Amino acid sequence: MNEGIIFDVKRYAINDGPGIRTTVFFKGCPLNCWWCHNPEGINSKIEKFNKKDTVGYNLNVKDIINEILKDHIFYNESGGGVTFSGGEPLLQINFLHSILIECKKNNLNTAIDTCGYSTIDNIDKIYDKVDLFLFDLKFINEKEHLKYTGKSNKIIIKNLIYLSNKGKKVQIRIPLIPNITDTSENLLSIKQFIDKLRYIDEICLLPYNKYAEVKIAKFKLNSKIKKLSTQTDKKLNQIKKIFDSKKYKVKVGG
Repeated sequence: MNEGIIFDVKRYAINDGPGIRTTVFFKGCPLNCWWCHNPEGINSKIEKFNKKDTVGYNLNVKDIINEILKDHIFYNESGGGVTFSGGEPLLQINFLHSILIECKKNNLNTAIDTCGYSTIDNIDKIYDKVDLFLFDLKFINEKEHLKYTGKSNKIIIKNLIYLSNKGKKVQIRIPLIPNITDTSENLLSIKQFIDKLRYIDEICLLPYNKYAEVKIAKFKLNSKIKKLSTQTDKKLNQIKKIFDSKKYKVKVGG
């Protein structure tokens, strides 16, 4: 597929994988997380908010590659590249696949920021063209996952195990939402699960930030979370100690 729907392209990104990167945000996500940083990207269609803010636009593969290549020199110098995020890029698998083919023709390092809710076939279709999967892991408990994201995590867990068994291309990213995902019970269950995985490159602990609250206000969306505070350094250090391991790298932040 030569054309798809995206809602943003962010240049000079430093929290979406290694080095300096360009991040392309795909419209549409199968989950509906209470704290989503990009709530305007959940719906897969082009939308208009407040009768003036249009979110989403059609873009073809050639135009995306041209935009990405503008910063090629920074990728080479920093060990960076391009990250496909969203939303969920795997929802537009054929479009994503076409872009990845062109990325590899241009020797670009590629990363996929995914919630993991997809099919094995979709993963296999792009696996050889992806250098790193940034895999979000929010809960191990299925009931909690269903409550806060709207979907079961069975597929997500299955896909993470599958990816881990295929090779060391996975960075697990844990969003730390106060009193929701950052509880000791949840973090310990995640740690126990991760320790059983075969290949994991790195664990990234992502402190809570205000992106969701700002965008919910901007686009006048309904919110299921009250105003929350970012974890203190002390709290983050305590969480990091839970995950410290000789088996994989652990860091706070993207």
